[in-house]
Amino acid sequence: MLMKFIFYIFWRCWFYCWVLFTIIPVIPILLVVTSSEKLYPIFFKIARAWANTILFVMGFKVVLTDNKLQNGARSYVYCPNHTSMIDIMVMLSIAKNPFVFVGKKELTRIPIFGFFYKRTCIIVDRNNSKSRIAVYDEARRRLANGVDVCIFPEGLVPDDESIILDTFKNGAFRLAIEFQIPIVPLSFMDCKKRLSYTFFSGSPGKLRVKVHPIIETKGLTLKDRESLKQKTFNVVKSGLYQ
Repeated sequence: MLMKFIFYIFWRCWFYCWVLFTIIPVIPILLVVTSSEKLYPIFFKIARAWANTILFVMGFKVVLTDNKLQNGARSYVYCPNHTSMIDIMVMLSIAKNPFVFVGKKELTRIPIFGFFYKRTCIIVDRNNSKSRIAVYDEARRRLANGVDVCIFPEGLVPDDESIILDTFKNGAFRLAIEFQIPIVPLSFMDCKKRLSYTFFSGSPGKLRVKVHPIIETKGLTLKDRESLKQKTFNVVKSGLYQ
């Protein structure tokens, strides 16, 4: 029991140290590539390399099942479930085309990481109605410029870890319908088991990701938002029981 306790402390410290100390050496470069949206594709490549490094040193191996993320001229709204701190790394690892996260304000408080997170993501304060409106407008602008958007549709990680998939919010589906952009549901099958928000938990191993077929929104109106949301929820949930 003592050895397990020590392992978990080492395991978490190992993770946090790598997250921070892989960012510190490239801070000057990050300051430059995050200073303008035109440089975002360069930042995205750096972020992917950073994510793959963290996953590697933690002993994780991402395994895609069934499909790969779509590449091409179309924009997409990515909708993965959210259960772990490594969800961001996994999403960056599997996507080759630049996309922008819609993320919660709380992550901006993490030293160093939070600073660059704020400069590159669309930040939402869920306790502020004006912030939610501003986030929606910013996401619309980025989609209009051809950049994909990734939204964790649950909004927050459930406090109750027995919950496999929490209720979806409306934002992702409203955006997808308004711009007639397909939704890409993703099921992150192992992230919670490998590195959940519970401190004394986790282990190296596979991180299976099921990329589901796209859900088209062409011809849908806002009246179809609830049915689209429920369909996406059912698809994501179906991939978590495999």
